[in-house]
Amino acid sequence: MAELTTGQLVALSGLVLGVIVGWVARWARFCTFGAVEDMVLTGNLRRLKSWALAIAVAMLGVQLMHVMGIARIDETFYLGPNFHWAGAIVGGFLFGLGMALVGTCGFGTLVRMGGGDLKAVVTFLVMGLTAYMTAGGITGYARRFVLDAVDIDLTNIGGQGLPHLAAALFGMDAQDLWMPMALVFAGLLLAWCFSGDGLKGNPRDLIAGLVIGLAVAGGFAATGILGNDPFETAPVRSLSYVTPPGRAIIYLVTFVGATINFSIALVFGTIAGSFAAALWNAELRMEAYDDAREMRRHLLGAFMMGFGGVVAYGCTIGQGISGMATLSAAAPLALGSILIGATGGLYYLLTGSLKDAFDLTFRRIWQRA
Repeated sequence: MAELTTGQLVALSGLVLGVIVGWVARWARFCTFGAVEDMVLTGNLRRLKSWALAIAVAMLGVQLMHVMGIARIDETFYLGPNFHWAGAIVGGFLFGLGMALVGTCGFGTLVRMGGGDLKAVVTFLVMGLTAYMTAGGITGYARRFVLDAVDIDLTNIGGQGLPHLAAALFGMDAQDLWMPMALVFAGLLLAWCFSGDGLKGNPRDLIAGLVIGLAVAGGFAATGILGNDPFETAPVRSLSYVTPPGRAIIYLVTFVGATINFSIALVFGTIAGSFAAALWNAELRMEAYDDAREMRRHLLGAFMMGFGGVVAYGCTIGQGISGMATLSAAAPLALGSILIGATGGLYYLLTGSLKDAFDLTFRRIWQRA
């Protein structure tokens, strides 16, 4: 048997991690929009806390590798010199709104596909192709000439990490702040996760948060450590589900001569893992649109997710967990905007009025503040 190349080894890691998170997400019903829906409609924070647990676990794992000097996360776009603040806000909001129209995020779309949901197949195609066009095609003009134009260059302080900003503000060395900040943020998240009823007595949500958080750290380890080959260096990245579906579609279209990578393999692995879980639990069933109105809503939502996710540089997983784990300053902006967009979108589905929907959304935010 021929020895695997670095690229093949990294891609295999993506496939394995995809299978794991696809299985776990379907088994535990791990869904970002489902978590928002539970919070808004019933006040149940259980699934939201599972998601927060994943962030905390990923953050601790990634920052431990970073201080050990093996993760190479300083090479990721999350910590690049251009602070993409406008894209994070606008893109995150559009992604969240699209997520509400579809009923799930990019990750959830793949999990649903694995269970036989034909609506998810259409969402996957529209979202993936829109994301690919926004990354380098016709819909990318709005991103490049409007949102990217107001990026803030932070080269002089080393990048857009929260430790970079804190070090510049207080006259400290950023290298001394990575792990302390990770411990503080992760500690606060963990305290919230296990406060009240929290995750106590909910082993599925607890396991899901732990596994997905470890998988995100594993993604950075696979690309940052295994991919650290001077002759075939892999880009440092982890779990994300906006541009990768587009890349997976193009890979299938141009299969002869195409090269698989971590992100493409992750997409296929996630679908396979969800399919295996659905088959194991006898949950495989075909689902289609109820009517043309539902289809229109899904098509619009998929387009908004594809465009918004690329503009924000990530989705609920790509920015919401992977980006947060790197302590990127843009990640909290994108994550907060996604949650606002998703909440407003949910209220829109309930009221039929955008004005009423966002009145309710911002009233709720004011009350919680």
